[in-house]
Amino acid sequence: MASNAVGIEGLPTQLFVNGKWRDAADGRRLTVDDPADGSALVEVADASVDDAREALDAAVAAQHAWAATAPRERAELLRAAYELVNSRAEDFARVISLEMGKPLAEARGEVLYGNEFLRWFSEEAVRVHGRWMQNPAGGSRLLTMKRPVGPCLLITPWNFPLAMGTRKLGAALAAGCTAVVKPASQTPLTMLLLASVLDEVGVPAGVVNVVTTSSSGEVGEALMADDRLRKVSFTGSTAVGKTLVRQSADNLLRVSMELGGNAPFLVFEDADLDAAVEGAMAAKMRNMGEACTAANRFLVHESVAQEFSERLAAQMSALSVGRGQDDGVEVGPLIDEKARNGVSALVADAVDDGARVLTGGEVPQGPGWFYPPTVLVDVPEDSEINREEIFGPVAPVTSFRTEEEAIERANSSEYGLVAYAYTRDLTRALRVSEALQFGMVGLNTGVVSNAAAPFGGVKASGFGREGGFEGIEEYLDVSYVAIPL
Repeated sequence: MASNAVGIEGLPTQLFVNGKWRDAADGRRLTVDDPADGSALVEVADASVDDAREALDAAVAAQHAWAATAPRERAELLRAAYELVNSRAEDFARVISLEMGKPLAEARGEVLYGNEFLRWFSEEAVRVHGRWMQNPAGGSRLLTMKRPVGPCLLITPWNFPLAMGTRKLGAALAAGCTAVVKPASQTPLTMLLLASVLDEVGVPAGVVNVVTTSSSGEVGEALMADDRLRKVSFTGSTAVGKTLVRQSADNLLRVSMELGGNAPFLVFEDADLDAAVEGAMAAKMRNMGEACTAANRFLVHESVAQEFSERLAAQMSALSVGRGQDDGVEVGPLIDEKARNGVSALVADAVDDGARVLTGGEVPQGPGWFYPPTVLVDVPEDSEINREEIFGPVAPVTSFRTEEEAIERANSSEYGLVAYAYTRDLTRALRVSEALQFGMVGLNTGVVSNAAAPFGGVKASGFGREGGFEGIEEYLDVSYVAIPL
């Protein structure tokens, strides 16, 4: 794959339908922009509803044979894809960095993390099982079997274009489901590259289909209205997720929703501040803060709030901001102008409410959608920045006095994806972990994502789990057979 500053050569840019690359039927194209300077990287096919229906046709036609494929064979194909992605890791990292903006070092980390889902689910494919038991009342036996739910619509976001794809596709393919994948229009190239890998290792035609489109709402609604589709998995905003859940109701689709977050980061008075600051940097600055797992509200005990804030600001201000492909860059641009404007508005609102800026807080001059790493202190509890998902490199710090206050404020959000807590008191650690109303808790760590762990939230952060032993269950139905003796 050859690349240059204004475009990308050698990458697939067409739709992938029924094992073939083809243009949109009406010839439409959509432009993928470079967030570092706003220039056009490349154009890709812009699918219509009819194109998407053809992709579903292919997935439906391939479903029976793929479900009947031996689990070991499905596992070996996923393992082969894992190995091929490994061998092309630098290509994937470069594409991710170009279309999404993250620094190359971080893009390499996404490839490593995202590829683990292919390996994990290759191992889970051969471990799907039911049970056989005696009826407690006697006279019969109970047999349960697990079967693939059927054709799936997988809708992936722009912030982790590989990892969110492999997290869904790995589980679906391992379970025996076929799929239509609709990647975000801002970052379609990574998924197209992954589709070429799956094709190369021998995944049969029609099992994986990729439609890139600027008409996401129309395409999604049309596919979900088709009673041949049996499941939809979505990662994205809560607002869009609610719309998809409503649309799924008519056909009673199986639904997995990984939605927004507003992660609290609790630092208690007995915390190891070195570890807490290090964890805060990991939890806040992964992906420039453009992650649903990003720490959004820093709740720090009043006795250590000043020291923590100053140390965090010192580390944030030392980060190098620039184009993701440049040497030494640690913070790339945000995804687009709308995203940067939203972050800037939240900071301005917090300052108007009385917050103080320790570092950052000003939109830089020049091209691209950059925003500097920013730390705010004395942020009022009711400031909008504490209620909304920031999705940018901004850390608002507020203080608390008691453990009860910290927990109450952490739980006060409608969201419940992930929370972080730092303390050296074991009993407090367990007590707080149980009290936090979140699907995941990072205890003395700023990183929770792991292919072997169940990823997902509660409340407005959605439902269903991806990864872990639980991830494949989202793509399986249970059948029960009663056997009289």
